[in-house]
Amino acid sequence: MNSQESEAPMETIHTLVIGAGQAGVATSAHLSKAGVPHLVLERARIAERWRSERWDSLVANGPAWHDRFPDATFKDIDPEAFAGKDRVADYFETFAQARALPVRTGVTVTALEQHGSGFRASTSDGMIEARNVVVATGPFQKPVIPAVVTDPGITQLHSNAYRNPEALPEGAVLVVGAGSSGAQIAEELARAGRRVILSVGPHDRPPRRYRGQDFVWWLGKLGKWDMKAPTPGTEHVTIAVSGAYGGHTMDFRRLAALGVTLVGRAGDYREGTLHFAPDLARNIENGDRNYLSVLDEADAYALAHGLDLPDEPEARVFLPLPPSVTDPILSLDLQAEGIRTIIWATGFQLDFGWIKIDAFDARGRPRHVDGVAEVPGLYFIGLPWLSCRGSAFIWGAWRDAERLAQVIAAQDSAQVG
Repeated sequence: MNSQESEAPMETIHTLVIGAGQAGVATSAHLSKAGVPHLVLERARIAERWRSERWDSLVANGPAWHDRFPDATFKDIDPEAFAGKDRVADYFETFAQARALPVRTGVTVTALEQHGSGFRASTSDGMIEARNVVVATGPFQKPVIPAVVTDPGITQLHSNAYRNPEALPEGAVLVVGAGSSGAQIAEELARAGRRVILSVGPHDRPPRRYRGQDFVWWLGKLGKWDMKAPTPGTEHVTIAVSGAYGGHTMDFRRLAALGVTLVGRAGDYREGTLHFAPDLARNIENGDRNYLSVLDEADAYALAHGLDLPDEPEARVFLPLPPSVTDPILSLDLQAEGIRTIIWATGFQLDFGWIKIDAFDARGRPRHVDGVAEVPGLYFIGLPWLSCRGSAFIWGAWRDAERLAQVIAAQDSAQVG
């Protein structure tokens, strides 16, 4: 405990929410509706990661009618358009202000411990005791940068630190990771005239639109948002989808046609040479299989429910496979290839080391059921697959927040009774 924490008066609150991103704001809204006294702490600004940990041109991956809270629309954006990152951050801030949510910004929680029948949080603004704590810090906590390439002459950064092509050193760029972030960054760099090599691992790639409807609409109709758990073995399979440039299907053949060189998963680095797995063709094939499976299920659903939607046979026509797939590149001498930057679009790890409570498994993941932790009074929200596939999305966090707020309110009623 530092001197600032020891000298500050103890504050007591019924329920403490840590984090004011989409999950924290949604939780506060529902706690307010349920009449539960609470406080939200945010280390910086509301929705800070949307503002300062995303690249300049990022837009939401879902259309404005979908990527929002049910209680508030994007009034200045076409429902089928994709909101820019700053507009999304403003949306959450405006939402919180309009509802007078009790959000306190600029306060970092440095530790959380059990204390008596509740909890005690150490913060940069003093100590807070609470009966309940909702951890809403989200999934984007600790960027993963594999310690593979050791060449000091190559700039390496995580995708959360990438801003725009002009901010990078001159030369070719290797992007590792072909989920939404990696694929979108690779496309932006290629459109800016950069030479780009994209390392493609296992992925799903749904159609952006099919038969006149966005893929998020189809996933809803097909019941995929409500899936309770990922298929075994697919927990780390990323999704390649994009709302950039008006929204289009993320097709790696099309990226190759833009000049992007495709390689397989990055492997060992030895004596200036980075080696790649011989899995590129298989990864592309599996991505195609996922894409076509969505079309097949959508067609079957439309037929079964008599939907009057236009046929779209051209959606099943693919560009030819590029030479980098049919004759794969298995190694690259980075200096010889002029690669001066590596962008690691390799995801994030959870980092709950500041929570000094026995509430996590051996991999550091919370032990919980639909966000309700094993430790009474402790809750988690905003994590992927918290209660279903949709949990990490804006509207999914809203739905989970409503349920958790009801759980907290019901516990109070039971204690009173």
